[in-house]
Amino acid sequence: MPRGGLVRFGLSGAALALVLAAPAHADTLQEALTQAYLNNPTLEAARAQQRALDENVAIERADGRPGVTATGSYVEFLKQNSTSFTAPERAFSVGADLSVPIYSGGAIKNAIRAAEVRVGAGRADLRATQSALFSQVVAAYMDVLRSQAILGLTANQIEVLAVNFQATSDRFEIGDLTRTDVAQSQARLALAQGDFRGAQANLIGAREIYMQLVGEIPDDLQPPPPLPGLPDSVAVAVDIALENNPDLIAARERAEAAVYDIDVAGAGRLPRVSVFLGGDYENFAGTLGGVDSAIIPQTATAAQAGVQLSIPIFQGGRPAALERQAQARSAVALERVIEVERDVIAQVRASYSSWQASLAIIESSLTAVAAAELSLEGVRAENSIGNRTILDVLNAEQELLNARVDLVTARRNAYVAGFSLLAAMGRAEARDLGLVDEGLLYDPVVNYDRVQGQWWDWSREPDPVVESTSTADLPPATAEIEQGEIGPVDDQESDSIY
Repeated sequence: MPRGGLVRFGLSGAALALVLAAPAHADTLQEALTQAYLNNPTLEAARAQQRALDENVAIERADGRPGVTATGSYVEFLKQNSTSFTAPERAFSVGADLSVPIYSGGAIKNAIRAAEVRVGAGRADLRATQSALFSQVVAAYMDVLRSQAILGLTANQIEVLAVNFQATSDRFEIGDLTRTDVAQSQARLALAQGDFRGAQANLIGAREIYMQLVGEIPDDLQPPPPLPGLPDSVAVAVDIALENNPDLIAARERAEAAVYDIDVAGAGRLPRVSVFLGGDYENFAGTLGGVDSAIIPQTATAAQAGVQLSIPIFQGGRPAALERQAQARSAVALERVIEVERDVIAQVRASYSSWQASLAIIESSLTAVAAAELSLEGVRAENSIGNRTILDVLNAEQELLNARVDLVTARRNAYVAGFSLLAAMGRAEARDLGLVDEGLLYDPVVNYDRVQGQWWDWSREPDPVVESTSTADLPPATAEIEQGEIGPVDDQESDSIY
């Protein structure tokens, strides 16, 4: 069974190769999400931020590792002491010291634990960033489909109203209708033309947002696949979210790390123990002892080893203040857990409600479209024998257009709400959706394991380069649509949208 019991909607090898090639076009929702996963700057920046967070563990561990320092000096004695007959004219010396911390009151140990827990919180944040990006991509994808469908419906409405206006004008010429009928037809046509311009602007805006998120031009977008793993009830959705939501997991991890911070602050009162080893070499370059320098050694060496104990006696209240501060921050982190938990529950319940409501609206809109089509057909027939006015026909046409627009919008809202529900449940990530092969998934653990074993001070990474793609060279979005891009508007195609 797929991970988490979800139905995977993945890419074939050929489709994946197409996505990774350049240039690529995101024709399907899977390809759009994959393109965003591989090239979106927000997600790339979040990954780099996580790599920076990994280094905090290595930084804290360095405080508990041995430290070696070397010193060197060269001195010219410009004026000798008048009472010293062996004072040198010059000297140079070198020394080396090794210090190994043995006990620090638990400060280093707890600082490492806090850093490790915060790395886990950062990984959860990275998951949340990915889910949020995918939710934006899904909304943008569906907005393009909806805008295309509405533009197509509006264009069709203009054609219908233009025919009505011409027919009304012709009937006015032969005295069958009044000038009022002509004016009503002309007004509806003008309004439809204005709506068409607005629909064009909306489509351009939707396509530009898509390009911003995905990095590619939306080219002949296909209906999205069914959403996997939607819950049977809101209670099931909440239970899953409380266990898997990345924002909630991150808040819990930070609360745990804050407890370690209290111990780190309290360790400022405790003794510190370290062992040390040092050696020195000094050379006076034959200038020690004046005329008798031949019988006085001109070099000196020394070595020392020992244990150093440092016991803080009084620090002006600083350790207590730091501990109180850490406790207050821990209280903030604990309250933050409840805050995020409330937010997650509200998100899940609201998304579930919106999803269910949109499904119900789809059903009612399908009925409304069918009834409006039948009504328009009847009103036109009755108008032909004089039982209905031109205004009745125009109203019936507008009602049919409104019903179709409501249907398209409901389908968009149902899909977006369903995906938002999956995101709140923690099940809207690349691994859950099967977007890319395992080898292409970004694993933050790989970098963490790589950097934790490095002790060498002079190791250096290559300078970073931009991983995401720019949209500066992409042409501006247009409002042009092909017939196949209008999108489903009737009940025969309803299953392909949600």
